[in-house]
Amino acid sequence: MDAIEKAIRNALEKGNAEDRAFRERVYRSAFAALDRALQANPGVTVEMAIKRRKSIQATITEIESEFLPAVPDVGLEVDAATAEPAPGAAPAIEIGDKSPSPAAAVDSPAQPASDAPRSRVLPVVPDIMPDATLPGAPSIDMSAPAPSGAATEVAPDRDERRIRGRRLPLTAIFLTVTVLAAVGIGLFFAMQTGVFKTAAQLDTAPPEAPPTVEDDDFTPADGANAPAKPGSADRSRDWINVFSPTDPTHVAAPSDAKAEVMKDDSGPFLRIQSGASGSAVAFDVGQGVLEKLAGKHAVFDILARAEDGKDTQISIDCNFGELGDCGRKRYAVGQQRNEYLFDVKFPDKRPGSAGTIAINSDFDKQGKAVDIYEIRVSIEP
Repeated sequence: MDAIEKAIRNALEKGNAEDRAFRERVYRSAFAALDRALQANPGVTVEMAIKRRKSIQATITEIESEFLPAVPDVGLEVDAATAEPAPGAAPAIEIGDKSPSPAAAVDSPAQPASDAPRSRVLPVVPDIMPDATLPGAPSIDMSAPAPSGAATEVAPDRDERRIRGRRLPLTAIFLTVTVLAAVGIGLFFAMQTGVFKTAAQLDTAPPEAPPTVEDDDFTPADGANAPAKPGSADRSRDWINVFSPTDPTHVAAPSDAKAEVMKDDSGPFLRIQSGASGSAVAFDVGQGVLEKLAGKHAVFDILARAEDGKDTQISIDCNFGELGDCGRKRYAVGQQRNEYLFDVKFPDKRPGSAGTIAINSDFDKQGKAVDIYEIRVSIEP
């Protein structure tokens, strides 16, 4: 007797073995013990586990046959064409041994002796799975190895529920990796398209140079270098006169330009008008004035207004001989008398001659005129 059969029989002896429900609980306990043995020995193969399970099922079938009486062959009618039991026949397995046996005599002691062939009927025992706790069934220990030669090697149970349970972490890992990959790709494309860049980072144009007072430097009417209000500079500076309408002899106008002394309620002024070629009217800066400005930081002030109803833009150029120039300046001039200032830092040299300040009355060359009231200069302290 192998270890499995011995364990089952010992368990049956602990209760009423004639009770079929009790025997079924013992058989279920045997399968439960087998499952525990399989789980405790993960090194076995699937084929060995199946072989072990069939072995215990055969053992249970053999034990269960002892509790059923033998019946005559005529009790089991089989349709030869279909090999299926006739209606009303008990579900059993017919053992092919047709000869009388002692077991048959023991199973049916009240039957008279007969030469008719007898057969033993065995129950069909299903593969009972330990799905729940079995109250009242003795525990069966199958952890110990069976005797040599028995089918003792088993593999882990192929219970699909356990397989699905083990696969859950792999599914979660796959989903996590997929989501992370999608997020990473989205971030990559967002960075490539500049979604997270600031306006300054998106501006790939060359940096703009800071504003200077060089050629064509335009000063708006309300800017930092806007013309001062009339008389506002008189209180803080000592001015040197460069031009006054009372002495227009120091003004030179090209052939297509005009310069005319005029007077109204605002006082005398020189109305200048550049020609169609855009030529400027030049105002002399005396050599004596330049000698006072040499090596100094000077501020020039031009008092002017536009002709009635004709706002304009003027441009200013300077030529101070040995002392350089002032760059080109451009101002928007309105119809109110205002002061238009610009500063020049002169080198410490002796000027060899007089200089000039040239004014174009209409930068857009539309023939607009400008009234010049005065040109003066002061030295920064």
